[in-house]
Amino acid sequence: MNQAAVFVKIDEYKQVLDTVELIKKNLSEAKKVLAELNTIKDAENAELASWGQNLDEIEAKISDMDKLMMDPGQW
Repeated sequence: MNQAAVFVKIDEYKQVLDTVELIKKNLSEAKKVLAELNTIKDAENAELASWGQNLDEIEAKISDMDKLMMDPGQW
């Protein structure tokens, strides 16, 4: 495969390098933001799971109360 020489003006080359560096920086920042969002999401999921457990406990207590109220002889 023959490779032809590519000539680029120095100013354009520097601009391309600057643009590539800016893209790298923005990519790094985006990865940090994504990691923070994942951390927040994990904390929210843990909180929601806790709420679900609390609701299950309340439901069980209400069910027990309902059974007691339906059979007053258990008091």
